[in-house]
This record gives sequence, structure tokens and C-alpha cells, in this order.
Amino acid sequence: MFKKNMKKIGALALAGALTLTSLTGCGSSNNNTGAGASGSAVEGTVKLTNVSYDPTRELYQAMNESFKKYYKGKTGNDIEITQSHGGYGGQARSVVEGAEADVVTLALAHDITLIEEAGLIDSGWLQEFDRESSPYTSTIVFLVRKGNEKGITDWDSLTKEGVEVITPDPKSSGGACWNFLAAWHYAQKKFNNDETQIKDFVKKIYDNVTVMDSGARGATTTFVENGQGDVLIAWENEAIATVTEYPDDYEIVSPSVSILAQPSVAIVDENANKNGTQEAAKEYLNYLYTEEAQKIIGENGYRPSDEKILKNYEDKFDLDMELCEINDFGGWDQAYKDFFQDGAIFDEIHQA
Repeated sequence: MFKKNMKKIGALALAGALTLTSLTGCGSSNNNTGAGASGSAVEGTVKLTNVSYDPTRELYQAMNESFKKYYKGKTGNDIEITQSHGGYGGQARSVVEGAEADVVTLALAHDITLIEEAGLIDSGWLQEFDRESSPYTSTIVFLVRKGNEKGITDWDSLTKEGVEVITPDPKSSGGACWNFLAAWHYAQKKFNNDETQIKDFVKKIYDNVTVMDSGARGATTTFVENGQGDVLIAWENEAIATVTEYPDDYEIVSPSVSILAQPSVAIVDENANKNGTQEAAKEYLNYLYTEEAQKIIGENGYRPSDEKILKNYEDKFDLDMELCEINDFGGWDQAYKDFFQDGAIFDEIHQA
């Protein structure tokens, strides 16, 4: 599925390059031929733009097709949805700088807060939709080559000499931020919150990183398509997609401790009000919580936020992992300040 989807995505991105160049630059894909770069309601057809992050391409391809039928049945109107994907930081910046997103479905709540601070999203967005506007979750796992020759079992394995690690850059990838925090939390438990030992442990992991791509999908391509590295620190959905496509070549290792990754969604109110798509945007994001959409989420390797539906996919996910949460780090704004802004802990470790 991964290799086939990458080829499909490449063709779609090429076909949509002209319409989306002004929207997000590199990393974008347009899945609705003829849809413009901004949302609008014209002659019974609503045009909606969803700016998302790297690994959600396949999820929203499936989701959008389902939502079109739902929306047509409920309102009698057709809807066209343009997807845009790329590294989380670039996607948020593109919206702040003028990309006409009607909704954003991003990896980090912090990025939506940045768009809010730019005056484009109304305050209180975190409470606008259920479960703190997080309709699905994920976690961080290890993807290794079949046979696991390096004996990767937990975060300690990634510190060993001779183990080549692939992970994206936290400066440009939301998934990479989750990766870093998961490793940090493991070290907190291992070293009883001794910050010197924690930093040394995490530094050993990043000293073993041989390729640091700008986004999660790029890191997966480096590991799977280019054959580099011994272990990929990956979104769970990316790892599941790879193993599904190449069951004889790859396997997933679940670390003893990881993190509950909670991607966030929001209406870009300024744009939606201007484009006349506020109602459609709200329908779109509310739809993500419906039973039908939650099943699509599970089928695409994300964890449904509906606990009953999640249990239907327990054969796909390791539900016994110990997962910390972003609130353990004081929330995303505090975590970003402590770890990822210029000169913070990641820079300190990576540049040492």
C-alpha cells in the first residue's frame, strides 16, 4: 500500500501543483481536480480546503470520499475538498501567511494555537469539538526490518553503538516532536527524573540518527524506499501501513513506554467566514466523530477516539503500551518552549 500510494500521491501532487503552489509550496497534494486553493460556496457546490500534516494523505483521501456522500445526503449539495500535506511547521506557517485553509487537521495543538494567535482562529477552539478537538489519536513505535537483526526491543536499544536510527527533525515535523517526548519520558522513568542522565540518554539516541528528514513521510521513505537505517521511530499508522504492504520485509516493535499523540483539528474561522464555508467546515470536522468516520480512522491505522470502536481494532494496535500524555509536559505550549524553540533542550542536545 505504501509504495503504491506514494506513486499515486506523486501523480496527484504533480497534477495539482499549479493550483496549490501558492497554498503550501512543497509537500502538497491536490486530490480534487479543478478545486481552487480557497474554500467557497458556489452554485450549490461547496469547495473546502483541509490543510493537514504529512502522514494523513491516505486517511483523508478515504475520509473525503465518505464525507462527500454524507454531505450530499444531508444538505443536497455537492462538496469538493482539496487536501494539502506537508511538515507540520510549514503547514501552520502557510496558513498564517495567507493559505486559504477552511480547516486545519494538524499534528500538534501548538500549531493551531499559532494560527489562533495570528487572529485566524477564534479562541476556545480546543473545546469546539469533542475530546479537546482530537477525533483520533496515535502513538510512536519502532519499525525494523524483518528478523530485527540489531535486536531492537526498547528505547535503550537505540542508544547502542552501531544502531542507525531514522527519525524526522522536530524543528519541522510534528511526529518528530512526539518521538522526542516519548524518548524523554522513557528516560525520565529510567533515571528517576535526573535531568543530566536524561539528556545524556536522549543525546545518545540522536547521535545514532543518520538521516533526519523534514517530515514523517519523508523519514518513512528514507527507511522503506531508500533502505537506510536499522530502525525508524515512526507514527504507528505509518508503521502499520508499511507492514501491511511488506509483511515479509518489516515488523513493528512496541516500546515499553510511548506517548499518546493527539492530533488536533480546528476551523480557520477568518477564512471560513470569508468563504461562506463555516457551516460546511463544522459539518466536516463533526463528521470525524461519527461511527462511519471512526471506522475509517481505524482502518487507516489511527486510533479511534471512540473507545468502543477502538476495541474493534485491538488486533491492529498494542493497547497495553504505557502512554504518557502531553499534559505530563505541561501542555503543548509549555512543551514547545522547553524542548523545541530555538535554544531549547533539543538544540542543546543535538548541537552538543
